[in-house]
Amino acid sequence: MCANFEAIKKNRAFLLGLSELQFQYPDHIYPLYDAPILIHGADRPEWDLAKFGLIPSWAKELKYGRHTYNARTETVSSKPSFRHAWHKNQFALVPVDAIYEPKYIDGKPHWYAIFRKDELPFTLAAIYENAVIENRQVRSMSLLTINADHHPFMRQFHTPKDEKRSVIVIPENARMDWLNCQYNEASQFFFEMQNEYVAVPKNRAVMTRL
Repeated sequence: MCANFEAIKKNRAFLLGLSELQFQYPDHIYPLYDAPILIHGADRPEWDLAKFGLIPSWAKELKYGRHTYNARTETVSSKPSFRHAWHKNQFALVPVDAIYEPKYIDGKPHWYAIFRKDELPFTLAAIYENAVIENRQVRSMSLLTINADHHPFMRQFHTPKDEKRSVIVIPENARMDWLNCQYNEASQFFFEMQNEYVAVPKNRAVMTRL
């Protein structure tokens, strides 16, 4: 699972072959923060802004998104919070510079930044939804996750006895296909993270990436 990530910096959008973003958002994203996402456009992905934590169309309060920032691929098609977005093929990409996960050392969580060895941004698979909260249109999203119990890299994170989960990284050559796929085709994009990633203690990550 992932509850905190570092959104792509506006001046790094060109690294994805896209124009610089024209709206403001925080560097570090937590549930209910606004984050940049990519949705399908006519011939290329389009930028949009969405709250982290999917808010279904029938929800009455923003706080609903505090519990829906991740969607399990095994149940996303049936869970009431997610199934509408899933069956309507509302797929998105979330461009990030890093994600943050806890590694337990001596029984205590230590937060690690996970990023590409080449420090390029990468894109995470997500679904998005639209709702009206207090007479205001709200777009929101949830990151999709897969089991990582046996993944050589991602299994080191989270509480030792809990199931391990991982975000899904959509590589460059599959981004447009993901944004335009049908829900019954989506499983072919449930990629495991490859070996181009490193993990660094959060308090050292900024210095490491300078």
